[in-house]
Amino acid sequence: MTTRLPLFPLNSVVFPGVATPLHVFEERYRALVRDLLGRSDPADRIFGITAIREGFEVAGPGDSVEHGRQSLCTTGTVVQLTGVEPYDDGRFDIETVGRQRFVLHEVDGSGDYAVGAVDLVTEPDTDDVTGVEAERTLAIFERYRDRLGRMRGGPVLSGQLPRDPTYLSWSLSATCLLTQAQRQELLEAPDTLTRLVLLRHSLVEEMEAMQVVPSLPATGISRMGWSPN
Repeated sequence: MTTRLPLFPLNSVVFPGVATPLHVFEERYRALVRDLLGRSDPADRIFGITAIREGFEVAGPGDSVEHGRQSLCTTGTVVQLTGVEPYDDGRFDIETVGRQRFVLHEVDGSGDYAVGAVDLVTEPDTDDVTGVEAERTLAIFERYRDRLGRMRGGPVLSGQLPRDPTYLSWSLSATCLLTQAQRQELLEAPDTLTRLVLLRHSLVEEMEAMQVVPSLPATGISRMGWSPN
């Protein structure tokens, strides 16, 4: 069922189960945070984050996602506002946690901030095959993390990872050193098994590239944290 969801376009990809800090300084997003804080139930303080393909202005009333003044990826993540630090000048530092994916159909930019017409995506159940693939992908990641640590001269990408295949796939998607296009492909994957296979192939390719060019990878290490909430 299509529903309306406030939107916060970003130049990055956010995943379900992942905690993401944001600095809010533009007036339209300050208005969004103020409106969210006005909701008495913290569970209702939700909005959608979707990655920007190109452009920087929100679309006008009734503009499609592709033909508005801003080109947005059509798959994004519903996030919940979990923490706020206000500044005297009206800015906010906020904490969010991803809850589930959505598909964006239309953007309305006529209000104080953009609102999207979206369909929420339910993650398919996993099976034994997915569990086996999760173990294979985790083993590849441990090799990748060890090799990257030896290149960097110390531990990197440290921290405990979830064992649940779906949450593991989201956590690795946010943690591994991937391009934005690769992250968006992972977000759009139809199920956990597909996402784990994509991750494993990306990690193997990255390790092969490390052998050829030792200075790789050039992608910055993700500062996002995983959360089961």
